[in-house]
Amino acid sequence: MDFEYTPAQEQFRSEVRAWLKSNLPEDLKVDDAMDERVAPNREVFEKRRAWQRKLAAAGWVGLSWPKQYGGRAAPLIEQIIFDEEYSRARAPVLPGYMGVGLCGPTMMHWGTESQKQKFLPRILSADYVWCQGYSEPGAGSDLAGLSTRAEDRGDYFIVNGQKIWTSGAHYADMMFLLARTDPTAPKHRGISYLLLDMHSPGVVVRPLVLMNGHAHFNEVFFENVQVPKENLVGPMNEGWKVAMTTLMFERAGGAGGGGHTSQVRRLAELAKVVRISGRVAWELEWVRQRLAQFMIECEAVHYTGMRGLTRRLKGQPPGPEGSILKLFSSELGVRIASFATEMLGEYALMNETTAEVPDAPRWFNRVLSSRQYTIAGGTSEIQHNIIGERVLGLPKG
Repeated sequence: MDFEYTPAQEQFRSEVRAWLKSNLPEDLKVDDAMDERVAPNREVFEKRRAWQRKLAAAGWVGLSWPKQYGGRAAPLIEQIIFDEEYSRARAPVLPGYMGVGLCGPTMMHWGTESQKQKFLPRILSADYVWCQGYSEPGAGSDLAGLSTRAEDRGDYFIVNGQKIWTSGAHYADMMFLLARTDPTAPKHRGISYLLLDMHSPGVVVRPLVLMNGHAHFNEVFFENVQVPKENLVGPMNEGWKVAMTTLMFERAGGAGGGGHTSQVRRLAELAKVVRISGRVAWELEWVRQRLAQFMIECEAVHYTGMRGLTRRLKGQPPGPEGSILKLFSSELGVRIASFATEMLGEYALMNETTAEVPDAPRWFNRVLSSRQYTIAGGTSEIQHNIIGERVLGLPKG
């Protein structure tokens, strides 16, 4: 495989790098985007929203989107290059990432032209920030078991029910959600894909505080919430197909290993400073071997992602790489966090800066939050089943 970029692509990379260097404010840079996916408070959220608007005005958001919807119609490789440079610059995850990466592409595939004209430009500019209403208390991994109802009232639906683990719902303007519109239909039928205004009467958002103190997940309750019929995406009662399109984009944009690589490199730097039993950690063979193994695994994640990218560049449908990356990256994150506690010792448990480890809060959060990624976006157990049954063709137990 040829990993070299063309002169035109390198020129594009230079342009992106120069623009970010001139425009990205220092106070918006993050040390670990995995822990900063949702802003910690309203002030930071509004700063990031303003940042997305600036990016959109310069044409950097939705690069591959059609021009009539605000994009550049740029080739996929330019989007990949931009993402690499954006991560390298330590820029924050956009507050509208769910709209840009999930809802927008789904709407381009399934939405009406009036829906596209109304919502897509506002997704890019962050005028509408979105959240995802899929999981419920009794329907997480078994998503088709959802019980939130949407009753057809002619010009609108009346929605009643509850969603949970809803990232960023406390900041969101809109939600794309699944609701059961035909309770008599078989499990995967009778579900519709709706766009709900989060400011509607009857919507209640309750943050869920995690053990690291972050509150980016939420419970969302719906009590007789009106959703206009014009906000139905795709055919009524066929929302499962639309939802699978969204999940396809989620998998395609899944873990690429960049976050893990930066963590391992930083741990290698800290290994030359912190001490274990009176010795500099780097002098210990087991520390060097573990760090080397992690870098090997990060490279494996990177090149597996490149295999998926190759399929996309050839116009082929997504392959098994998405589920493999999700499973392996989630578990790798847990192993890196476990190693951080071994090497850093008490520093990994301090949620404040120290002279030896100035970014100690980063490791405190990483240690406490790493396990969540084996659950969010599809549990490791479910990914094992998908790979075993759908990729390897193994019999069901």
